Amino acid sequence: MGLKIFSLMKQVPVANEMRMGSDGLMDRTKAKSIINVDCTFGLEQGLQIKKSVPDAELYVVSMGPPSFEQSLKKAISMGYDHAVILSDKRLGGSDTFATGLALATMLKSKLISQDPNDKFIIFAGRQTSDGDTAHVPSQVGENLGIPQATFVEKVEYQGDHLQVVRMIEGGHQTIDIPIPCIISVAPTAIHARRPSLVGAINAREAKVTMYGLDDIGLETTFIGLNGSPTVVSNVVDIEHTRQKVVMLDGETPSDKVNNLSKIFSNAVQTAKSSAKEKTEIKPTEKANEFPIVDFRKGASGILTWVEMTGGQISKSSLEILNPARRLADELGTKVISVLIGDNVASFANQVIGHGADEVVVVNDERLKEYSILPFTSTIAQVVKEKKPEIALFGATTSGRELAPRLGSRVKAGVTADCTSLKIGTYVNKRLKSTFSPVLESIRPTYGESKLATIIGFWCPQMATARPGTFESLPFDNERKGIVTEFTPNLTDADFISKIVNTERKEVGGQALFTADVIVSGGKPCGDLDNFQGIRDLVDALKEQGIKAEWGASRQAVDRGFAPYARQVGQTGKTVRPKIYIAVGISGAIQHVSGIKESGKIIAINIEKKANIFNAVDYGIIGDYVKVMPELIKMVKNGYTFGLKKSEDIK
Repeated sequence: MGLKIFSLMKQVPVANEMRMGSDGLMDRTKAKSIINVDCTFGLEQGLQIKKSVPDAELYVVSMGPPSFEQSLKKAISMGYDHAVILSDKRLGGSDTFATGLALATMLKSKLISQDPNDKFIIFAGRQTSDGDTAHVPSQVGENLGIPQATFVEKVEYQGDHLQVVRMIEGGHQTIDIPIPCIISVAPTAIHARRPSLVGAINAREAKVTMYGLDDIGLETTFIGLNGSPTVVSNVVDIEHTRQKVVMLDGETPSDKVNNLSKIFSNAVQTAKSSAKEKTEIKPTEKANEFPIVDFRKGASGILTWVEMTGGQISKSSLEILNPARRLADELGTKVISVLIGDNVASFANQVIGHGADEVVVVNDERLKEYSILPFTSTIAQVVKEKKPEIALFGATTSGRELAPRLGSRVKAGVTADCTSLKIGTYVNKRLKSTFSPVLESIRPTYGESKLATIIGFWCPQMATARPGTFESLPFDNERKGIVTEFTPNLTDADFISKIVNTERKEVGGQALFTADVIVSGGKPCGDLDNFQGIRDLVDALKEQGIKAEWGASRQAVDRGFAPYARQVGQTGKTVRPKIYIAVGISGAIQHVSGIKESGKIIAINIEKKANIFNAVDYGIIGDYVKVMPELIKMVKNGYTFGLKKSEDIK
């Protein structure tokens, strides 16, 4: 039996070199390009499998302009055998739906053997730095009809299947997934090796195989700018209006900490007191310039997925009911929520009380734990029956995997990690039509430096929203709704992957949403004492009766110093504590985006020019191991940042 290993790789522009074009959209033509960092973890995992299967053939695969060849050859220098690129000008402007379709078509037509004795594995990075959507692995898997696992930290080759460990909310899940399959690898997996001398020599002589659309037999119906189900309608700069940082002076760490105590001694700070996001949205084009077209074709209703986590409804699923309710009221339609699990009908009234009009209940003991294939099949069948115009999901690890796979199945585009959802109009000059009403899915992008408005034209218009972005609606015990039972048609193929074990030991991540004080650490805090100082400060605050929790930057999580459940930022949680303390965090805009609505932000960093000082209220320049003990001592002596003892602290 032959084994082929394909690693998907993307070349991305450096975010701070991107410029706004005259059309209001992003121009990446003059920005330097690099290999997407997350993709290197997928490349390394392919090399790891080859240790178990020495005769396996390794292919690095990409889609983009011919200039990507240089990055592809770097994979050859690491130990890959072949490099393949899909390059065609007609692919320009493809969204993730179109990209997943194009890559899958090339793999199927040119690289995957038709011999049933030959097997293949596809590896990919978790997501790309320019979009951070995490869509393409799910979309490639759906278009190829193979099982998948995303956010994977460990992979073990076991002949006819892989055993993988993936991150989930609050813990990890072990899955046996049969080959062929596609795996997206998290940065907490094995880091990529350096190119060898022999590999570098081989790379210079290597030839990159290039295919175009005609070679793979793909028509332009669903690719390129005109064939993509989503389009960027507007991009604006994000301007943060928090006042200039006050740097705390002092000859010693103790002096600086004492100066901090004076600032908060007289008042309790409230969330959102000084952090606002200012953007200049360009005036909407006149809606009456062209005739109004209703593209929905009879689709109606807002569908949401109710995710069950550890026997309870996840907080993000209740949060997403807030914009769903608002959008439904504006459109004059209803909210339909899909509740899937084993014996979950008792949760339907909770969903109705938080804003749903109808709850579609799917009871099946096989669906007690979330699994991508049967859940995709189930919701796709509900979509076919209910025909919603919009579908919304929480951007949890499961939601970020499920939504794009479902989108490819029902032929719909997905916008990831939205921070705002609105109903609007879109003027399409090419088609001389005004589309209305459309869902405007608004999300930060390009390293959180821009705010992009995405429009979808195929129903359901799909979007995911970051946990913590929306506040749950107050529970209304008087709300009435409909509860309907739904029995999907599921086959053995839907259960081809087996959940071996699910562990949810980390429960503190949910408490980040309700904490009055959050102390987050960066990678240096892990390097120096494995976050002990961060946890000690939180424990000291709790001893004083303050609702405190600890979080971490993406870099710290990627290095294994903290679980994903505690990650704060663009791909983690959006938080709004009264006090946020960033310790040893560089200040990447991805992290800043998740804390900008905090009441007051304090940064402690040894680097005077750290970016974090551009996004906080108060700064202390100092060594983590020297400043933290002083701050902990001050808290143990009764200092609470002006906050009063919480009745919730036991």
